[in-house]
Amino acid sequence: MSEEDEKQALHRMLRNVRGALLWKLEGLSEYDVRRPMTPTGTNLLGLVKHCAAVEATYFGSAFGRPLPGQNELDFGDDETGGRDMYATVGESRERVTGFYQRVWAHADATVAALPLDARGSVPWWPEERGHPTLHTLLAHTLQETARHAGHADILRESIDGAAGLREGVTGLPSEADAAVWKRHYDELEGIARNW
Repeated sequence: MSEEDEKQALHRMLRNVRGALLWKLEGLSEYDVRRPMTPTGTNLLGLVKHCAAVEATYFGSAFGRPLPGQNELDFGDDETGGRDMYATVGESRERVTGFYQRVWAHADATVAALPLDARGSVPWWPEERGHPTLHTLLAHTLQETARHAGHADILRESIDGAAGLREGVTGLPSEADAAVWKRHYDELEGIARNW
């Protein structure tokens, strides 16, 4: 595989997982996209905001290409680590998702403009890894976004049962098979309780 083919493959996978993450918000109320679903407050809109911050950093400032309007959202620190994991009171769903889509365009331009061996700078990484290549940051961001898209899969399924990559591509049986899923769930619950 040529370097350009590899770059395009990684970039295509990143674009696919971005779309899956954003789809997890579709059709949900403001409450459902914001409500904390874990003891640490993980929520769908926060996952989107976090992934936007990751891409803005790794494909923007890391390569000396800061995103115009990068401070549009509040990414400051708080007592739990950072406000990049939730939308603040003043940050609407449209503002967060619109920012994420602008980040995509900026990141896509960086990926298109630079070769895979272009070096960036990530000051909070250990010194020996602090100047990663575009290739490394593409792989890292793909992994990070896929990880959070997986979190979003679980959160969305917990809210309304929707699962999969996007509308119509779920990999799950239809709602008509709800009884099959109920039996499967009950069987797994029984195994867990009897272990």
